[in-house]
This record gives sequence, structure tokens and C-alpha cells, in this order.
Amino acid sequence: MATDQVRKRVEWLRAELNKHNYLYYVQDAPEISDAEYDELMRELQSLEEAYPELMSVDSPTQRVGGRPAAEFVTVIHARPLLSLSNGYNEKDLREFDRRIKRLAGMEDMDYVAELKIDGLTVALTYEDGVFVQGATRGDGVQGEDITANIKTIRSIPLRLQRVVPGRLLVRGEVYMKKEDFEDLNRRRETAGESLFANPRNAAAGSLRQLDAKITASRRLDAFFYDLVLWEGAEAIPPASQWQALENLRLWGFKVNPHSRVCQDIEEVIEFCHQWTETRDELPYEIDGIVIKANSLRLQEELGATAKAPRAKIAYKFPAQEVTTTVRTIEVSVGRTGALTPLAILDPVRVAGSTVSRATLHNEDYIREKEIMIGDTVVIRKAGDVIPEVVRVIKERRTGQEQPFTMPIHCPVCRASVYREPGEAVARCQGSACPAQLKERIIHFASRDAMNIEGLGPAIVNLLVEEGIIKDQADLYSLQYEDLIRLKRFGDKSTKKLLQAIAASKGNPLSRLIFALGIRHVGAEIARKLALHFRSLDTLFHASREELVSLPEVGEAIAESIIHYAREEQNRVLIEKLRRAGLDFTMTHQETEQGTKPLTGMTFVLTGSLKSFTRSEAEELLRELGARPASSVSKSTNYLVVGADPGSKYEKALKLGVQVLNEEQFQALIKKAREEN
Repeated sequence: MATDQVRKRVEWLRAELNKHNYLYYVQDAPEISDAEYDELMRELQSLEEAYPELMSVDSPTQRVGGRPAAEFVTVIHARPLLSLSNGYNEKDLREFDRRIKRLAGMEDMDYVAELKIDGLTVALTYEDGVFVQGATRGDGVQGEDITANIKTIRSIPLRLQRVVPGRLLVRGEVYMKKEDFEDLNRRRETAGESLFANPRNAAAGSLRQLDAKITASRRLDAFFYDLVLWEGAEAIPPASQWQALENLRLWGFKVNPHSRVCQDIEEVIEFCHQWTETRDELPYEIDGIVIKANSLRLQEELGATAKAPRAKIAYKFPAQEVTTTVRTIEVSVGRTGALTPLAILDPVRVAGSTVSRATLHNEDYIREKEIMIGDTVVIRKAGDVIPEVVRVIKERRTGQEQPFTMPIHCPVCRASVYREPGEAVARCQGSACPAQLKERIIHFASRDAMNIEGLGPAIVNLLVEEGIIKDQADLYSLQYEDLIRLKRFGDKSTKKLLQAIAASKGNPLSRLIFALGIRHVGAEIARKLALHFRSLDTLFHASREELVSLPEVGEAIAESIIHYAREEQNRVLIEKLRRAGLDFTMTHQETEQGTKPLTGMTFVLTGSLKSFTRSEAEELLRELGARPASSVSKSTNYLVVGADPGSKYEKALKLGVQVLNEEQFQALIKKAREEN
């Protein structure tokens, strides 16, 4: 049993370690060396091991989790964590200013402008100043419990610096500094692991690890910016956003130092321009500015639309443009044989990641932009995601630049390249092209096709390069011994992949048709073909006239199907798939729409669903006889609403269309399945 002296020593050690954590990770003003800190930590650990009754959830020793969690538990947020409306220019900001002044009946409005940290939103709960739960934002209504992972972030207090009575819910952003991101990717590259695309992606991936020890090994940080809820008899909620930020600082949260009170929208616009120009000087990524009415009472009174608070807006930075040099132009070959030119660039950092290549789309695009090898070009990320060449800086040409011409032979298999009249894309004519093989197998295994979980691009590349598979049908002859000897496979992953491959044999005919990768035949057309022809053999023996008689199947699709069926290599593949045991008919797979419980009903989906992808939800509806549509109209029976719904939600309300949330949608599906 611990003596009073031991108990006091433990309490003192915890207070000291919490103080030095705060000074080091929040204030950036350490008072002791790392060695002295480690010595205090070791003493506390030894005392807690000797006297387990003194263990506390807010102890600094609890920052590294124990055993990995089996899964994340769902958390229902005490208040919805809404996303923000976006503004992209001065006009949008001034319109926002006019709108909330009109709604508030005020002529003057002051705002708080804050840097929009590019990370992962989290919500933390404290009870009487002690951290009790951390969760992801999720869909804004419910998130995932990541308490153990949050504890590993040393800038986040486990016990607040001041006594804060009652229940406190705060919102912030977990992020990774640029230098830590680069270091993490270097280590992953050395270990042969896939690289993270940008710091935000790295932070999100690190925070959502089931093993908190992995999270602890990543250098994550966090800024906090919203006091979402403060409940309790002694709670004194702040009157303004600026006061809320001051409270967060006093309590020990790390608050971004660059926030500013702006007396009017013109000051806000000036602040936005300032950070548009200087954001690269920060050690972390930001992707905009968040503007909030300073009065919290006004924020509450103005409320929110279905999507976002009325008194807040996010100004999104324009796509960053940088200059670099085109060192060469390479040509890649895709699944359908399409040749796509890629500009190989001098590496340059843009919008949070280092870019060394950009798509040039096709030969016409290069000619239109007048791009030459050796040119200095301006690039940007389209939507801050896909690198593209904006223009050539012709003034910098030296005369050494070389024009690019599309090859007449495939760069992978040397087969001839052909560009159909009226098309922008040139294609390899070699059906045995290895580049196409990998892409065809990746497509075959993809979610909307045969949905073979675990068979991603890296595994497909490995299997093809090792010579283990030569076409899609070879997947079904894979044995345990073929996989277990490979670098990326253990016993569990090998068995899991083989089970997924075997399970795919039971997929509906429509998935198989789509999986074959017939040009112009998407998932929806594949479903229509399956419903009409009811077997693969019947489809491939159909005449051009019978094919084009189907709605939405025109000459181009009919020609693709006929060409595919005539190709000898494709016929060989089909027979191999037949021998592998795949069902080429609709027997026991799909039934006619008229017998289904949701027949005649039209559904529209909007927003992000937690339990389904959009394509999975639409496939469920089709299986039950319903028709998924892309737009809301008077004939729509139901609108299914996920997180961050768009304008379809507002239109549905105007038209009186019944709206279902995800829970109601799942209940409807469950009932329909029982009736089916």
C-alpha cells in the first residue's frame, strides 16, 4: 500500500511532467533537458508499477497505448460538428458579410479570422479538467473513438492547466509538420512501404491506427479553435470567439498564434491576401482561412443550414502555381491500351507535396499548349489534387528545347499504335501488352467489378512481375504455396486473399461483364446487358442489330462488344474463366426487377455514407428493384442523405420528397431484404 509520501511524490511528478510537456510542446519554451525529463518519467513509471492503485488515466505515462484495438467504437457527438461553406474570392466573402448582416439586422460586424489547418478534425471531451475521450469528426454526427491515439500527442493536455468544472467539448485539428512528413516518407521509402501523398494524408493515416504505439511513433501535433460545449453548474461560457480562444490558451490547449480579430470584412480580405502570399513560410500546411462572426450569441442565433453554420465561412486558397522544367516526356499505357503522355519535371513542392510529374492528357493537349521538352512551365494541382501543366513560359526558351511526337509503337510491347479518327487518344493494338495486363487485372479485381479485397495494384504488380499470373483467369488457380513465398505475404494475408478470390466466383453476371474491361461498357451498361441477355454466351453471340436495340447501347458500345468477342485472346480468357468455375448466367444471382420489393421506386443519394460507398448503396437498391437516379425530381420517392449533403437536399425539401438518413435507409433495406 502506498504511503502518503509516495502518493505526494507521484502527484508531484505528474504535475512536473505535465508542466514540462506544456512548456515544450505548446509554448516551445523548454526549461529542462530531455535527459532530465526522461529521468522524471522513469521515476513515475517505476512508482506506478510498484503501486498500481496510484495509476491514473491522466498520467503522463499513459501517452503510449497498450494492446492494439480490434476496431474503433462509434461515438455520437454531443453537438453536430458541421462542415463549413466555402468562399473562393473577395466577392464570396463580401456576399457572406452582406448575408449575415442582413440576417442579424446589423450594420457592423466584427470577425475572427483563423488559419485553416490542413489536418484531421478531432473532438475532445474533458470532465472536470481531465481528458476522457477523443473522437474523429466522422460525418459530423458520429465519429470514431480514438482516445488512446489522442493520448500519444504530447501537445494535447491530459489534465488542463486550470480547474475547469463540468463537461467540456473542444474541437481542433491534428496535423503533421512538413519536416516530420518528409522524414516519415523517407523512412517508409527505406522500408519499402508506400508513401503518404501529403501531410494531411499522413496525419489522418497515423491517427486512425488501431495500434496506438504506431501513432505514438509519428510526430503529430494539434491546434484547437472551438469551444463546442461547456456544461456544468459553474460553467461560464465565453461571449465571443476571441474569448473562447483565450480560454483554450489558458487551459493549456495549443491555439494557433496567427488568429486575428477583424473589425470588418475588408480587414478579413486583407488577412486572406496576406496568408495567400506567405503560407509557404509556415512549418505546417494550411489550405485557407476560417472566418467566424466574433459574437457567439450571434452564431447561435443565426444557426445553420442543413450543411453549414451561417455565421462561418472557409476561404479556400487559389490553386498554387509554381514553375519548373520539363526534363522529358514519357508515355504510359493504360488498361484499354490508351497512351498517356506524362511530363517528367524537376521536383517542386506545390500544395503540400512534392511533384515530379504531371499528366499531359493526349497529343492534342501538348500541341495546344505548345509544350516542348526542356520548357519552363507553370504547373498547379487541379483542385489541389492532380498536377497539370497550365502554360509554357516561352520567354525562357533557349533554342535547345525539343518537340514531342507520339510514338508509333507501344513503349511497352512495341505493337503498333493507332488513333481512331475523331478521337483524341492513341491506343496500343497489342492485346498481350504487359502494361495493359496489369491494369486489366487491377480493374478486374476492383470494388465495382469482382471486388476481390486485398488485391490492389501493388499485389497485382508483384504477381505479374514474378510471372505467377498472366491473365485474370490465373487468379483462380493461385495456390497457398504461390503466395506465401512472396515478400508481402504472411499466412493470414495469403489465406485472406485466396478466400476473397474464391468468394468472387459467386458475383452477379453484371459484375463479371464489367470486370472484363470491354471498352465503353461501364457498370450500369453491364447491368443492363446482364438483365437483357441473361448469360455471357448469349451476349457474345448477339448481333449488332440486337445490341443497338437496347436503350443506351449505341454503335460504339455494340462495336466494342463485338470486337471483344471476336478477339482470339479474349475467347481464350473466357474459356479459362469458365473452367475456373465462374457462373456465366443469371441463375441464382439476379432476378427480374418486377418481383422485387422496391420495384418502381426511385432513390437519389447525396452526401457521404458511412456504411456504404455510393456504388454499393446503388447496387443494393438495384438488387431490390429500385432505380438509383442522379437528380431529384417530383418522381423521386426517397432522398438518402449522408454527411455534407449538397443542393439535392434543399431541392428535395422544396418538392416534398421524403428524406432518409443513413440509419433509416439501412432499416428500409433490411425490411426489403426480409420481404425479398
